[in-house]
Amino acid sequence: MNFPPKPNRTQVAHELLDFLRGSEGLGGILAKTEDLAKLRIALKAALFELDLDNLASKIEAGWRSGGQNELFLLVSGASIATRLQQVLPSLINELAKKGVVCTAIKVRLKPAPPTWEIKPRERHQETAKPKGFNAVARASWESLLEKLAPDSDLRKAVERLLQSKPK
Repeated sequence: MNFPPKPNRTQVAHELLDFLRGSEGLGGILAKTEDLAKLRIALKAALFELDLDNLASKIEAGWRSGGQNELFLLVSGASIATRLQQVLPSLINELAKKGVVCTAIKVRLKPAPPTWEIKPRERHQETAKPKGFNAVARASWESLLEKLAPDSDLRKAVERLLQSKPK
């Protein structure tokens, strides 16, 4: 019986690296991630120059998919959006000084998160066992007790059961 030869492990490693570096692989995703990180740093520096650095954590930036020179800013509140609209020309100039080329900036509000949330059931409700017998069950056990012989082992067991379960 002939077995196929083992693949050369260094060749497999090189193929993976080529895939990661290629435009169709993860290399493109990593490059976009690095570009967005650089954009975020430049935006934070530009906002600092405009004395709006307190807004940097409330803004998500990205390039519009249609045009590469149009910056898209998502903000959480209308007051932040209005403030950014007022300083857009200055913000474009500051970003140009930081090396970010953009011809236009669009400011949009993030959709509001839902006011409700799904919560798991509380555990103590599931594990809570009934305490005692209800009236019908107690009456049924007592009627059985009356029918049993006084020296019966079953009668003793039913008596212990009725004593251990409170009303």
